[in-house]
Amino acid sequence: MVNSDVMSALALRWPENKINPSLDRIKLLLDYLGNPQAGLKVIHIAGTNGKTSTSRMVERLLRSLDLRTGLYISPHLNHPRERISIDGVPISIPSFEETFKQVEPFLTLVDEKFPDSPLTFFEVLTAMAFVSFADAPVDAVSLEVGMGGLWDATNVLTPMVSVINPIDLDHQEYLGNTIEKIAFEKSGIIKDSIPVVVSSQSKEAAKVIFLKAAESNSRLIREGIELDVLERSVGIGGQQLTIANPYGTHAELFLPLFGKHQASNAAVALTAVESFIDKQIDHEIVQEAFSEFTSPGRLQILKRNPTVVIDAAHNPAGIKATKLGIDESFKFENLILIIAFMGDKDIDQILDELKGFAPIVILTQTSSPRALKVNDLANKVSKIAGFAQRVEVSENSENAIKIALKIALDLGNSAGIIALGSVVLAGEIGSIIKGGNKS
Repeated sequence: MVNSDVMSALALRWPENKINPSLDRIKLLLDYLGNPQAGLKVIHIAGTNGKTSTSRMVERLLRSLDLRTGLYISPHLNHPRERISIDGVPISIPSFEETFKQVEPFLTLVDEKFPDSPLTFFEVLTAMAFVSFADAPVDAVSLEVGMGGLWDATNVLTPMVSVINPIDLDHQEYLGNTIEKIAFEKSGIIKDSIPVVVSSQSKEAAKVIFLKAAESNSRLIREGIELDVLERSVGIGGQQLTIANPYGTHAELFLPLFGKHQASNAAVALTAVESFIDKQIDHEIVQEAFSEFTSPGRLQILKRNPTVVIDAAHNPAGIKATKLGIDESFKFENLILIIAFMGDKDIDQILDELKGFAPIVILTQTSSPRALKVNDLANKVSKIAGFAQRVEVSENSENAIKIALKIALDLGNSAGIIALGSVVLAGEIGSIIKGGNKS
């Protein structure tokens, strides 16, 4: 565990879902720290879904080029230090504590300047990431936006490449209640004359992004136009891809991840890194990197017999992509679904997306203070005709997975368990399963 004093200090910060949109706080903090972000060479990644997977893929490809890498992602599955990695490894507990000590003396100074909106948890971690990368030092950084883009704490530098993953409705209370408004916020990472790699988008999002790129004189590399997945075949343990972009074509790439959305993420990540170095990467290097791509908490298999899969999908678009991935890659005769959500999500639309998907559903709640109470979730589900053949209610994720495993055992090896709805649920189920495997 990370030092409890450090964790307590971070926990006292404003949470990530309580935000006063501004870059003034993070800029002042970074000024006090000597602007550690100033010399970093960065690929900056925004979007509604797929950011973390794409960020991880970008980092692995950068590392394949013998570059020392930094990776900053959010949120974390278990501990905040998972968000900051160097050379593919989360920073150690001593390094996390030491970095916080470097940042801590300046937090009060910034808070005093902004008494009505002190530094947030995310802003402090972002500063810690920049300090860690500068101290290492790293050659290249894969930097994931936390929320939005325009006023996100990561948007304090000029990257070498910007990436915008698929945009959909999420965090409407901060980003706006239309695709156009959300796209405007997320396209805020586009900088003058910096190339932009763009995933497939709705017409509403594409129009906003393309206009911003034109205004910024930024080269566009668009999925479905300048880059594409030319071929995709699903196999045991993943999928085989052929990807083309302005730098050339790569065939016979094995991606050990599930779902069409992960193929798209991989194509965008490859194109972003080739844009970063402005040339095609050697094919054998790409093949090796792809074969080692991981994305914890994204259709991740935790165990077999019965199969237990976790996924962090937490909005309607993410749930839809996950469903397609499950249907395509997992042939369960009996699907057992464990679901839990944060209270600030579009629960009604998510439940509508999940209606009839699994015959057996276990409703639960996570330990997060933002969690939707299981009784409230059960009340919503009870009003949906045909939601599932069997619905169970559990007060916590540990009991939920016990119920699911018992049902799966009774049904036999044809049963599979999928837990989805939030990153916290994925993290909790992952910890429980891994802990059980150790005993």
